[in-house]
Amino acid sequence: MNRPGVMDRQNRVAGAVIGSAIGDALGAPFEFGPAGVYAARFPDGVGTMCGGGGWDPGEATDDTQMAVLVAESLLEQGGLDLPDMFGRFRRWAAGEPKDIGLQTEAVLTSGDPWDLAAALHFQINGRAAGNGSLMRAAAPAVYFARAGQAATMGAARRIAALTHGDRAAWEGTAVFHELIRVALEGGDPFAALPDALDRVHENHRKRWAAVLAPGWHPDAATEFNGAVWPCLGTALWALRTTGTYENALAAAVDVGGDTDTVAAVTGGLAGAVYGFDAIPPRWTDPLHVPLPGYGGRVLRTSDLVGLARRLDRASRDVIPADIHTPCNYT
Repeated sequence: MNRPGVMDRQNRVAGAVIGSAIGDALGAPFEFGPAGVYAARFPDGVGTMCGGGGWDPGEATDDTQMAVLVAESLLEQGGLDLPDMFGRFRRWAAGEPKDIGLQTEAVLTSGDPWDLAAALHFQINGRAAGNGSLMRAAAPAVYFARAGQAATMGAARRIAALTHGDRAAWEGTAVFHELIRVALEGGDPFAALPDALDRVHENHRKRWAAVLAPGWHPDAATEFNGAVWPCLGTALWALRTTGTYENALAAAVDVGGDTDTVAAVTGGLAGAVYGFDAIPPRWTDPLHVPLPGYGGRVLRTSDLVGLARRLDRASRDVIPADIHTPCNYT
């Protein structure tokens, strides 16, 4: 991966938040398609926001919609208010979004309390390692970044656990938070990976180390990439094996499968590495994020840039001790 030179933090901050939304909207029309679908549509490798599959060109999905809800909860509540965040999720789910993950929908519509819903779902179903906590993580990663490694990884676990009862999802989201934190500081996220993995729960460390290893390839996945492991693994593979933001997203979408979320995760990290300026206007101009359940609100790229900057400014006031206390609600 060819990394850009020195750039200001604001460029990286906007890159992380908008980069994730762009990946979401770019990948949405290709969701559940086969490998090679992006290259077949754009053989020159230069794609556009084409729309399709029920999505307008540039329209973001549940991935970015939930990320915005997380961000606005953090800003408006002045920190991590989990009941408030869960309430926003529920209001959004009741607004009949075009797309919502089956697991997330089951948790949010169960009627169970915020601190039990995900755990009860996992207890009954035994499967809760979807990528739905990863897809919304770029925005809170910006908010907690200045508080340091322990704080940002701890916050990631707590937000993930609102909808995902399997600790595998918590740990993957925590690693993703940490890699974005390092990238925002101008560091190399891949060089930081071993230390991040050392902070993963010991029962999950070996599997995460395998899927995030330099030699891993999406063809080695043992689950559909709607699962948390291959989703994050594919995002890191796409970033490792390309040299630009655009090429990283093209590689991620071309894997096929859960293309909107895989590209959203890829775009969040690639945006933090390459910065907002690396994202072409042909992608940022049509980007829009409707918010079901919230009075017809639609956010544009300029709104997301403002949101990213507010998250970064608020990050200076985050108190680490309030974040990495143990999860006691699952």
